[in-house]
Amino acid sequence: MTAICVYCGSNPGNRPDYLAAAEALGGLIARRGLRLVYGGAEIGLMGRVANAALAAGGEVVGIMPKALADREIAHKSLSELHVVPSMHERKKMMADLSDGFIALPGGIGTLEELFEVWTWAQLGHHEKPCGLLNVADYYSGLTAFLDRQITEGFVRAEHRAMLAVAADPSELLDAFAAYEPPHVTKWVERSDV
Repeated sequence: MTAICVYCGSNPGNRPDYLAAAEALGGLIARRGLRLVYGGAEIGLMGRVANAALAAGGEVVGIMPKALADREIAHKSLSELHVVPSMHERKKMMADLSDGFIALPGGIGTLEELFEVWTWAQLGHHEKPCGLLNVADYYSGLTAFLDRQITEGFVRAEHRAMLAVAADPSELLDAFAAYEPPHVTKWVERSDV
């Protein structure tokens, strides 16, 4: 594992805990010798996670659609900033450059990005870990719903277990280091294990 993608809000949220968690995660990624891949903005939790990784001596790669870069929200001090034509290309490049995916608190876009890469893992398109940093119980309601999907017969327990959840960034990165993908994809058992 060499690079971690972090999805998070372009807003700071209403709790200081969210900003502190972004700083803790960014700094930890850098101190573990991992590259941070993220959406490229200098605002909100996005800017905070990037600044913390940079301050800890880490390499930070931002990927931003041209329409957002044109609004002058692109971070100007990154190791690399890729400006791409569309959100689809942004998400693909973020996925291609990353070995794992973490969602800090965020809004609709944060959830959409994480759910997309988690779906790809469920379908067997990649074997990279996905996780939620559950800061101040931000994701507790969501994780309860995800557990209900198992009991209602819409998600296999193995696929739900693919999404690590932790309140501590170190615990989450440790879970990523120990991650092994399940033996089944969405519809079939894997033959390569």
